[in-house]
Amino acid sequence: MTHTRKPTASGKPTASRETGPGRPRDADGRRSGEAAAGGPRGSTAFNPDNRAFPTGGTFPADGYEGRAYRARAEPMTVRPLRDGRYVVESDGGTYVVAAGRTTCTCPDNAIRGARCKHIRRVSLEIEAGVVPGPNERERVCAVCGGRTFGPIDDGSPALCDRHDHATGDIVRDRETGTLLVVVESVGERADETRTDEGRLVSTYETNAAYGGQEPVFAAVYVASLPADTEAERRYLFPASRLQHLDGGGAPGVRCGSVGVEDGGGNTVDDSPPPLLDTLVDVGQP
Repeated sequence: MTHTRKPTASGKPTASRETGPGRPRDADGRRSGEAAAGGPRGSTAFNPDNRAFPTGGTFPADGYEGRAYRARAEPMTVRPLRDGRYVVESDGGTYVVAAGRTTCTCPDNAIRGARCKHIRRVSLEIEAGVVPGPNERERVCAVCGGRTFGPIDDGSPALCDRHDHATGDIVRDRETGTLLVVVESVGERADETRTDEGRLVSTYETNAAYGGQEPVFAAVYVASLPADTEAERRYLFPASRLQHLDGGGAPGVRCGSVGVEDGGGNTVDDSPPPLLDTLVDVGQP
């Protein structure tokens, strides 16, 4: 299964050390504070809570100067190509940025060798999850169809943060309400993965409500741990049958958080390290 990167900004973009406040002005003489934090009037301001933030908007620009300010305050549209390059459209023209080599076809970079506003803007949008990174491509979540990013050469099923699980996550079985601990991402679809009984995971009646295209995860029951790892058994589940305890997306509650409430008023005592040691040693029966 592809471990993906969240394609939407869930927090404020991180300021680069080299573009922080206190830097001298660039040749244009602009300083921070000459425009609103959201950018020029008529542009779409970056909203960290907006999961559909469009490229073409602006980022908060207060406290930045020169190229760093312009990269944030000026509306630009960034379009990823398939070879690690990005087309950047701005009022001053359209240029191509090679993110891996940090080069741009604009005069500011090509002639003066400066880290231009286009290079900076591509970096901002990658960090904010607006566009995929140089070695990533846009993927579709196998559960909800939402937009996510994953390795460019990985063809396995992808999941968004909401439906992904990590080893050690404590989750709830939607069918039985039982608590389990995720021990492995199998990396295959439910309609392609067979259990020890020789049946496809997708053919079980309890999995009828979940898509056969969903990636499969192996998990063990919390009640059975710690246990004799030789006798321990893993169970296979479609991704969306396993529910994060907080009701949201990954990362969820992990083994190692002693005294975690399971969401039903009960307290899960998953005291490591014995439990974590057990999980590491659990094998496929």
